[in-house]
Amino acid sequence: MDVSAPTPLKPPQPTFRELFTPKLVTLLREGYGTRQLTADALAGLTVAIVALPLSMAIAIGSGLSPEKGLFTAIVGGFLISALGGSRFQIGGPAGAFIVLVATIVERHGYDGLVLATTMAGLMMVAAGYLRLGTYIKYIPLPVTVGFTAGIAIIILASQLKELLGLDIAQEPAALAPKLAAIWSALGTINPPAIVLSLLAIALIVGLRRYRPQWPGMLIAVAATALLTALLGLEVTTIGSRFGDIPRTLPLPSLPAFDLAKLRAVLPDAIAIALLGAIESLLSAVVADGMTGRKHRSNCELVAQGVANVASATFGGMCATGTIARTATNVRAGAISPVSGMLHAVYLLLFLLIAAPLAAYIPLASLGGVLAVVAWNMAEKEEFTNLLRASWGDATVLMATFLLTIFEDLTIAIAVGVTLGAFLFMHRMAEDVEVATGSPLVAEDQADDTGAARTDYDPGEYGRDVLVYRISGAFFFAATASVRSVLDRIGEHPKTFILDFADVPLVDSTAAKSLESFVHKLQRSGTRVYFTSVRRSVRRTLLRAGLRTPLIAYAPRIEDAVTAARKLESEG
Repeated sequence: MDVSAPTPLKPPQPTFRELFTPKLVTLLREGYGTRQLTADALAGLTVAIVALPLSMAIAIGSGLSPEKGLFTAIVGGFLISALGGSRFQIGGPAGAFIVLVATIVERHGYDGLVLATTMAGLMMVAAGYLRLGTYIKYIPLPVTVGFTAGIAIIILASQLKELLGLDIAQEPAALAPKLAAIWSALGTINPPAIVLSLLAIALIVGLRRYRPQWPGMLIAVAATALLTALLGLEVTTIGSRFGDIPRTLPLPSLPAFDLAKLRAVLPDAIAIALLGAIESLLSAVVADGMTGRKHRSNCELVAQGVANVASATFGGMCATGTIARTATNVRAGAISPVSGMLHAVYLLLFLLIAAPLAAYIPLASLGGVLAVVAWNMAEKEEFTNLLRASWGDATVLMATFLLTIFEDLTIAIAVGVTLGAFLFMHRMAEDVEVATGSPLVAEDQADDTGAARTDYDPGEYGRDVLVYRISGAFFFAATASVRSVLDRIGEHPKTFILDFADVPLVDSTAAKSLESFVHKLQRSGTRVYFTSVRRSVRRTLLRAGLRTPLIAYAPRIEDAVTAARKLESEG
């Protein structure tokens, strides 16, 4: 008897056009009027006020001049909103990139960063069109929390020089050499810089608590700049270190490169693409959670890629969706991607009109801005909860965290994801049960696995019929434990029934293992039936050779028993 289970209905798959149409186009088709434009204009202005000091601070923290952060927010931010798959995403330079960018600049110079960012952008475009954006969700939470916390630690360490006003000619990018350089320079502490940095932090934290609708970062930077100018404080400012900020966008250009240079920056390009994809899609998910909307992940990846290529060619740095600015955009009442595009326009107007004012900003206050960013990045409660959750989650978390701090972000993510995958497979394997009508007989079961299902009583089928049930995903990691149970069958019965009602998937390793077991039963004269096999599971079993006459398939245990008794009576 060979009856197939009905195929479950699947929702229709979206077309290529539906997957990659920017949200801006979709919303304009629905209608866009004065009311929506007013709401987006106000939201965009709110985000621009937040992005202005933050963009410059992130660029400086990355070892670049402040205008490169502004160029990134203008060019990258505009394109991410215009071409992206999210209604509310705000793009620009991100704190998560500070460590990576500083390392690339130290190794390969700014030209190397431009080349790596361009390559990363092309990778993200390709990943989007290959529809790989949906796979980002498989990165475990301990990995994202671990590398985010690690980045926060390094950002805070990178700002100690500015927070304390230290005189360090060349600050290393790696944490251990950086801390050594800071320690040796403690004799150059500048008290006015400490006062300004503490004042900036106090203003940001205080305004966030008591006047959350006010632009705390901009107020803190403006207040400390005014204080520096009025009192003539001897502290390092943007003007004293970097000179005047350009008042226009540079013409697009790319550095000269060759095959050797491409190979040298390829690992960095992969790291930028991976981190940019994770950061932007996490940001889009946060926006979805705040608004109830749904973003198009692959369209978002394509937009991120285009934005990175454009940002690099216009003298910027890596661009990505930013969680804090995106959340600010949503809270400010944004309706469409127009708010993100307008935020970029406002920043461009600042560059054209008021760029000279940035020269008065003390770097100590921008260090305070990044110190607050680092504190907020470190998901302290989530970190603690994961440490307490289980040994597996704690291992993945700490491995990612420590490798991010002391080794390399790319290695940290790769190791974290690999450990997470092994942990998942271990948990899936432990969930696989082999049961008869009596209690569960699988080995190494946890105390909390619960009792085996006893939907059937083997006694009612007679001593010559043995019924086993597998519950859970039967794949290579679970093969050994399942075979150990099956191989312990003593006297072989005339009929052996293996119920697959609770098996959602079988892989080729497990199927081959079953084939060798069935051959063993067949040599002793036992008839074998597989029951309640799903269509996808059956395809795998058939490819492994588990077909007639080796075994027979039946829709239910009762049907297999009936067929076996009929064959016995005919024999």
